[in-house]
Order: sequence, then C-alpha cells, then structure tokens
Amino acid sequence: MGDLKKKGAANDAKGKLKEAEGKLTGDKMREAQGKVQQGVGKVQKDLGKKK
Repeated sequence: MGDLKKKGAANDAKGKLKEAEGKLTGDKMREAQGKVQQGVGKVQKDLGKKK
C-alpha cells in the first residue's frame, strides 16, 4: 500500500473516532472536525490509488 493511502486510512479512522466522540459528548465542533478529517482521508486514499 502506498504512503498516501496509509495516511488516508489513518486520517479516515481518526476522523471517525473524533466524530463518535463528538456525538457522545454533544460537542458539535469535535464532530465537525471528525467529518472534515474523514474527508481529507478519503481524498488522500483516492490520490494514493491513482499514483
């Protein structure tokens, strides 16, 4: 697996955790940060596939 794909997978996983944490604590900002980080991870994974 390429380096960018690994970083993307890690960002996606971290984002899912942040989103879940935000939902549990009621922290909308943390939840939004998780969604953004997931989006970054998905873009990185797609770019890694194309290389």
